[in-house]
Amino acid sequence: MPDLLTTEYHVSGMTENAVKQEVSALETVVDVQVDVPTGRVTVTSTTPLDDSRIREAIDEAGYELTGRV
Repeated sequence: MPDLLTTEYHVSGMTENAVKQEVSALETVVDVQVDVPTGRVTVTSTTPLDDSRIREAIDEAGYELTGRV
């Protein structure tokens, strides 16, 4: 089993788990945990993720990526 990488992001104004669905669809992502009250999104993947791909997925969900935690 390959080593897994975990990256945390902060999403502004998130009120639902739509972000989880969009980010989960990205290649190499194996798990996404969303903490709606804090706006924290924890992404586990098999390879390093390009922040621009995460930003696009979060934009598609209707929210704004404000940075890494």
